[in-house]
Amino acid sequence: MRMLNALLFAVTLVGCTHQAWAQQHSHSSPPVVAQAPQAGAPAQTSASPPAAMAHGDMHAPTIFTLRSGIAQGRMVYLGVGGDIDGKVNPMLVVHEGETVQINLINGEGAEHDIVIDQYAARSDRVLGIGASSTLAFKADKTGEFIYFCSIAGHREAGMEGRIQVTPGARATVAAIAPEIVRDPTDLPSPIRARPPQIVRVDLETVELKGQLDDKITYNFWTFNGKVPGPFVRVRVGDTVEVHLKNDETSLMYHSVDFHAATGPGGGAEFTQTEPGQEKVVTFKALLPGLFVYHCATPSVPHHITNGMYGLILVEPEGGLPQVDREFYVMQGELYTAKRFGMPGHQEMDYEKLISERPEYFLFNGAVGALTKSHPLRARPGETVRIFFGVGGPNFTSSFHVIGEIFDHVYEGASLGAMPITGVQTVSVPPGGATVVDFKIDRPGRYVLVDHALSRIERGLAGYLVVDGSSDDDLMHSGLAKR
Repeated sequence: MRMLNALLFAVTLVGCTHQAWAQQHSHSSPPVVAQAPQAGAPAQTSASPPAAMAHGDMHAPTIFTLRSGIAQGRMVYLGVGGDIDGKVNPMLVVHEGETVQINLINGEGAEHDIVIDQYAARSDRVLGIGASSTLAFKADKTGEFIYFCSIAGHREAGMEGRIQVTPGARATVAAIAPEIVRDPTDLPSPIRARPPQIVRVDLETVELKGQLDDKITYNFWTFNGKVPGPFVRVRVGDTVEVHLKNDETSLMYHSVDFHAATGPGGGAEFTQTEPGQEKVVTFKALLPGLFVYHCATPSVPHHITNGMYGLILVEPEGGLPQVDREFYVMQGELYTAKRFGMPGHQEMDYEKLISERPEYFLFNGAVGALTKSHPLRARPGETVRIFFGVGGPNFTSSFHVIGEIFDHVYEGASLGAMPITGVQTVSVPPGGATVVDFKIDRPGRYVLVDHALSRIERGLAGYLVVDGSSDDDLMHSGLAKR
């Protein structure tokens, strides 16, 4: 008992010493459940990620974050984010076969770790306020297991919780708002050979409350009700006639700036459109390439982050080389007032936006858009083309498909130059694009990522699913065949 009292006194003393520092960094703290101060260490994560992102995938694990603290006179773990936010020694519920990652943040300055004996999983020890560590394991045994701190006396002082591994796959969570995800197969067919003509493009700006993640909604601003906006396809020399209608239920003015256009604001000066009205702008597609378009009404980054971006492909004369499958993928960021993964309705945080501190990184508008909702699909032996762009508004993407090599990359989405070959990762700036081609040589599940890989834990992952045996001469488990 004397040792326990001494430990609690020491923890409380350290917490008091750092009280002023903690108050300056409290924007990422859990609700007031603990008596210990909350440091501003990495404020992350979703406690219940989408099911399709969790089934044994090392690149998209089920993630929980725990912070050490004092509650009810005991040393404890406190849940951070999602359904476990603020809970003391929360029950961590996962499903059989999922890869599980647990982040540990030191919240009060005493030495801690986290151990799960049954899985032989252990984190490093964390010593100072804000220090953090992780552990990971595959949940291949069902039942209820204990996680605890192995520092002498800490488990007895209260640092013990349970993890429940439930048999079977995770059930799909019911939608609570309309889906705003643009299906990556939703793009027009190639144009091939034809003379230049007038092409009419109809865009409608729609503001709607949509599904951001399981149990999370957001007020998206969109072109035609989806993120990204529609894929526009023309050929070099075409005259593009854009009709921009702003839905009568909108609260904001909206516009469109085409990077493929030459003229004032890419058309934005002619398309500032109030709710219920329609504007028309016409431009000539002078150069082949893949170009971003986006809303350009102040605050421009606010309109873009809310989902107002898309791609326009200007095909070269005669078109691009033929492939079996084409996909449309765009990356963007969301700057929400509440932390990543917090359930309920999320609102935009302008201070985070202008200081470039996003809570979410997303493919096609939502967490799980290209995993649980609309994974890309192909067959062995097929050739695949991905039209990839970054709406942003702020972060460059290092686009990569884990387990594949790009056979051809059109750098900067320049379609007038020869593609480069044998490329692993492509850098795409905000407001930029690229075109990548590759052949599917073997079955498997390939993960689309930004190779700034921390962004996976902010929602950024997609799947390219190729059915068939994943054990062959190109890759197999074990020694080389002799």
